[in-house]
Amino acid sequence: MRNLLFFIRYDGRRYHGWQVQQNALAVQAVFQEALRRVLGAAPEIKGCSRTDSGVHALEYAVSMKTESGIPCERLLRALNHFLPGDIAVTSCREAPLSFHARYSCAGKEYLYQIWNHPVRDPFREGLALHYWYPLDEAVLNRAAQDFLGAHDFTSFCTLDGRAPGDFVRTVTRAEVFREGDLVTFAVAADGFLYNMVRIMVGTLLRIAQGKFPPDAIPGILAARDRGRAGPTAPACGLYLHRVFYPPFGGEGPAAQAPGR
Repeated sequence: MRNLLFFIRYDGRRYHGWQVQQNALAVQAVFQEALRRVLGAAPEIKGCSRTDSGVHALEYAVSMKTESGIPCERLLRALNHFLPGDIAVTSCREAPLSFHARYSCAGKEYLYQIWNHPVRDPFREGLALHYWYPLDEAVLNRAAQDFLGAHDFTSFCTLDGRAPGDFVRTVTRAEVFREGDLVTFAVAADGFLYNMVRIMVGTLLRIAQGKFPPDAIPGILAARDRGRAGPTAPACGLYLHRVFYPPFGGEGPAAQAPGR
């Protein structure tokens, strides 16, 4: 028995997230079908997290136990042959049998991209939020620093029935920066709640609009009230950027540590 760790990338525009769904196309279903065509069967696979409809991944981790002896290099080439153009396997490596793409994860990093220009860019449609009003990235970056550290993020979560104790997360990076007309919010943490990053972005945009003061975030965190934070930003600008795992031998993405 082997345990394999795949890293994949995907454009989420035509998918209803990662997880298999009954009446909608999901990335997991497409990946499993490619595995079936390569291996002759569709083994059970474990994804590092759920992603919402329309969300993208620059690095998404999948683990799979298999008795197949096909070398990783051949598996990578074969899977990419059968996958559609908007999904690609970037690496495949052996992991310990105890490794699990979700439960072994030490943290993740997300990017949220905003096209900040009066005119929309057709080549970023569905890949970035078009926001045509001016944004002062320095002001937003200072405000984002208040997300750093361990906090109860109840105010920044779409409620899904979990106990209040489950809402504490530790943020290790929160940064807003500009590259030309593209403004990016980068955030890394030991875990994320449902819609957490998109609500963080919606809150920062409320600060940009002058509807919240620049120092509003500590009070919103302390309130533990979803109604105090900004709206949930659209999914189109969100990317899972990196997935962090403790080292288990060798070099590569699985040996990274959380933070910048």
